[in-house]
Amino acid sequence: MRFGSRRTVVVTGASAGVGRATARAFAARGDRVALLARGREGLAAAADEVQRAGGEALVVPVDMADPKAVEDAAEQVEETLGPIDVWVNNAFAGVFAPFMEISADEFRRVTEVTYLGYVSGTRAALRHMLPRDRGTIVQVGSALAYRGIPLQTAYCGAKHAIQGFNESLRCELLHQGSKVRTTMVQLPAVNTPQFDWVLDRLPGRARPVAPIYQPEVAARAIVHAAVHPRRREYWVGGSTAAALVANAVAPGLVERYLARTAYDAQQTPGLPPPETANLWAPADGPHGHDYGAHGRFDAEAQPGDVQEWFSRNRDRVGLGVTATAAAAAAALAVRRFMRLTRPTRPTRFSLPRITLRR
Repeated sequence: MRFGSRRTVVVTGASAGVGRATARAFAARGDRVALLARGREGLAAAADEVQRAGGEALVVPVDMADPKAVEDAAEQVEETLGPIDVWVNNAFAGVFAPFMEISADEFRRVTEVTYLGYVSGTRAALRHMLPRDRGTIVQVGSALAYRGIPLQTAYCGAKHAIQGFNESLRCELLHQGSKVRTTMVQLPAVNTPQFDWVLDRLPGRARPVAPIYQPEVAARAIVHAAVHPRRREYWVGGSTAAALVANAVAPGLVERYLARTAYDAQQTPGLPPPETANLWAPADGPHGHDYGAHGRFDAEAQPGDVQEWFSRNRDRVGLGVTATAAAAAAALAVRRFMRLTRPTRPTRFSLPRITLRR
């Protein structure tokens, strides 16, 4: 697990968006990358990118809502690429609509892919990692794991569930004294193609709430979390940090703000919803196309920000601040010591002048 060592990495939801960018980021390190998703066009293109980036690719078509298929996929990875070092849970499905316009089957499907898919992926990874007492599981989360927003009840519910599940699992691993690590990366709004294939019942086409970040920002954070898994959680982007802090301090105020603004902020007026949705079948097959990692928001998406850098370098920054503070304290102590031990000059005494009056 040393930084720079070649590892076997599994990325779910690897055919597009954040998963696609994450697969490329691991490949750039020379890792062996197993690509798990449903869309065959996207998987084939992702495998080509992994190989061109310097990694080794294995394509495994799988529906993360099928626990048996996920277990079989893990076995195939172990047999083909070797022991799994890192498992990244990233696959998801969503519906943009008011709660009462989402059917029970649709809500169940989102939960089975987005939440139970993480559970199945984690279980499949642990079956191989626990006997070896090593490995890292990265749960790709969202600011919505803490702060639900309107029009995404199924997705927000699943992300909240992942948060609770992961915290419980961490407690169990700590109790067992296991060296297997799990960590979670909470993402901001990201420029991915999901907004052109998600099941959408809004008047205007769904869009992320600004500010928007490029998928490579998320990929950097995920790779960093895999290399440094002792931290329980990473917040990516200033908007994520602001949302989580505001929700912790004044959740009622945040709810009223979102009730007023989040409906319009999640729609592009004048652009109709997409004709193809990937809830039940991949959007890129059998006669589809490769969507890639980026969505249609390149013009406004940010390639990073100060908070994202700070999140990845918090330990180094903390060490620098600590060292600076220690140096300042040492300098102050030396000055005080020099002042106290400075040799004193002999005191001059003068006799009082006596004036004799006649």
